[in-house]
Amino acid sequence: MARKRAEPSILLGPILYFRGEQRDRWWLSALFILDGEVEPDDLRVEGVTLPVPPRHVTVWRNRHVWRFDFAVPRGMQDSNLAYGFPDGPSWSIVVPGRFSHPRIAFVCGAGMTAPPVSGENHSPAPLWPELLRQHETERYHLLVQGGGQIDGEAVLAASPLLTAWRGEPSAVQTAHPFSPTMAEELMNAGFDRYLRQWGQADVAEALARIPSVMMWDDADIADGWGAAPDSEATSKVMRGVFMAARRNYALFQLGAVIESPPDCAWGTARATMTQGFHLGDTGLLALDLRSERNRRRVLSERSWALLPGWLDRFEGCRHLIVMTGTPLLIPATAGIERLSGWLPGLSGLTRRLSDQWRSRSHVAEWARLIETLTDFSRRTGCRITVLSNGSGVGGRGVLRGGGVELWQLLGLSLAAPAPTGLRRHATERLAAHSEEPLPGYRLDMPKFPESGRRTIGKRGWLSLAVDDKGQLRARWFAEGDATRYSQAI
Repeated sequence: MARKRAEPSILLGPILYFRGEQRDRWWLSALFILDGEVEPDDLRVEGVTLPVPPRHVTVWRNRHVWRFDFAVPRGMQDSNLAYGFPDGPSWSIVVPGRFSHPRIAFVCGAGMTAPPVSGENHSPAPLWPELLRQHETERYHLLVQGGGQIDGEAVLAASPLLTAWRGEPSAVQTAHPFSPTMAEELMNAGFDRYLRQWGQADVAEALARIPSVMMWDDADIADGWGAAPDSEATSKVMRGVFMAARRNYALFQLGAVIESPPDCAWGTARATMTQGFHLGDTGLLALDLRSERNRRRVLSERSWALLPGWLDRFEGCRHLIVMTGTPLLIPATAGIERLSGWLPGLSGLTRRLSDQWRSRSHVAEWARLIETLTDFSRRTGCRITVLSNGSGVGGRGVLRGGGVELWQLLGLSLAAPAPTGLRRHATERLAAHSEEPLPGYRLDMPKFPESGRRTIGKRGWLSLAVDDKGQLRARWFAEGDATRYSQAI
């Protein structure tokens, strides 16, 4: 595009993405969305000799998306680094040293719409300010986001055509085409939602200061995506909903277009967004468990065939963190599913439970994933920790057997309130159930000695850090709670 000499108008950005490490380099990308065709100046990055030129990614309704890709040199220890525009705004990040161990903030549901506070007309604000304050102390290297970065249902509600379609009888819905007008409505609604959500001051500051790795879940598409009846899931309209959400996910959460993904996206051979990273001798594998999901399967056979090869890329790691969206190592939900199916008015709960890894719908695949992970851990000596969205509650689970030990960490919600009342009680009761899900294996969710409970019913986030002994140390930061919930693995 021809360069125009004018001051660009920044609508959003920078959004900072982690792309991986390579020897003494820390690879990052910074995304900006500008109003109009004015090309931004080259980006200046402290420690990088040459200016970083912009790359035009795409345009939507005269809003142009630009990206800067650069590698930052790393010293022996952590350092602060500034990046920005000449005579313009600049931002500061923490770059890990070559001998530093990773420090990660894990958040879930950061973009979800919380219900209004009782008796008031506003929703509680997400905990971004609290996370930023903790960042001043913890100095996070990465911001890992495990789903709900955007409220997919709010996007759908902003489309009049989609809202009208949802009000039609099932037979009409199934036959209804996905029109170009509906596609444009959904793309624009999603684009605008990201601009508004991520343009808020505290969110924007966090996204500019801490490089992100983001993996979507059903909340980023539509509530319960993958657990809907076949007639709905295979309809032309819902497939179109998925494709629109996927394009916006790639643009905002991956910082790319689908046709040109970054190297850290390993799943593109199957049109999925699975990503993998090395952080010294710690690995991070973020599995895309939504792109191929339906009521009967989580992954396609092609993706199952690729999984062992993805794991082998981490063979030299001491510890591997695997992101699974919904929790992997919690007690089975089949009994609650059956009960909710018998009781009137609980169809929504039944659908949510059928979306879980421990649902009766996914028993065989769950066992297959456990076997794949334990075989890798046993063969290589690499410890594995599963990182998942706790759907509003924090906690931990552990599976022991066959000479290995897998841990599960459940992340808190940064925005939506934790469950209360009967749901909160049922969650704690479920966590108390110890079981032998496979021959020779025992699954437990231990109590936190600090509270005597197995789950944390607060908003918050999870902090992860690897110590000098190679242990992964997890700490839950819970809103309004000074208790130090922690786990060493």
